Amino acid sequence: MNWLSNGVRYLTLGLALAGFVGITLVIREVQAQNSGEIPPPPVAPPVKSFESTVAGTGIVEALSENVSIGVPVQGLVTEVMVKVNDKVEKGQPLFKIDESDLQAQMVGLQAAVEVAKARVEVQEAGLARSQDLLDRLRAVPDRRAVSVDELKTREMDVMVAKAQLSASKAEVVSAEAGVRQTELLMERLTVRAPRDGSILQVNIRAGEYASFAPRNAALILGDLENLQVRVDVDEQNAMRVQPGQRAVAYVKGDKKRALPLEFVRVEPFVIPKMSLTGASTERVDTRVLQVIYQLKRPENPTIYVGQQVDVSIEADVR
Repeated sequence: MNWLSNGVRYLTLGLALAGFVGITLVIREVQAQNSGEIPPPPVAPPVKSFESTVAGTGIVEALSENVSIGVPVQGLVTEVMVKVNDKVEKGQPLFKIDESDLQAQMVGLQAAVEVAKARVEVQEAGLARSQDLLDRLRAVPDRRAVSVDELKTREMDVMVAKAQLSASKAEVVSAEAGVRQTELLMERLTVRAPRDGSILQVNIRAGEYASFAPRNAALILGDLENLQVRVDVDEQNAMRVQPGQRAVAYVKGDKKRALPLEFVRVEPFVIPKMSLTGASTERVDTRVLQVIYQLKRPENPTIYVGQQVDVSIEADVR
């Protein structure tokens, strides 16, 4: 029994010693790996462009800012006349909303105009008859043959006929105004381009219902020839930003090629940062100062509206 007890004791001691040696080897291996060179980052940071800089994130947009096209009235879209990348001129039709209701009203209004015109013809005939009777009485040589009352009555008939004719003509004008008003409302249902530009996005199709508060604008219009960058600068660095400072932009994924920017203006209102997703409802704790720079479209790389860029703004060394 003694030899069995001693064997168990020696085996336990050997296992403990082997575990200690194994742990020591693992620790040395980890230390050897940690002492190696730190690998470079997967994406290199942008080259420092100025001695002292303020960093910001920018969104590329049209120089005159993107225009979200709305609808004048809610209704069914019957036709979309443009597609993405189409160049449009000011006043060019973009899409059309159903005008069936107004067309039905137009039928009744046009009929009312014809009725009013017919009434004018009747009143003109009545006035001509009353005037003829009055002229006949006035042409009688012997004044004693015509009573004063009868002459006065004929004169009043002429005055009444003239008044009725004026009223009928006013009804014609009113009916024609109703037709013109409906025509203007029908023209309003054809949404037109507010200015020259290119179609950046089409979010509505024929057969869809256009509302006043859609999730996305029906169309987005912008000038692709002239671009600008809206830079978000953290409010903690806002005091280092001054009008006229130089800046460069770096496209995501290309940190070696700097795109020169031309200062346009500083938005004098600090807003909550909401450029992470571009959603207008996004709210985070950070507030930013927005600085606008003009960007000359480069031939290479290709820049797209809505693209994010890293911006470096020259700051005062002090």
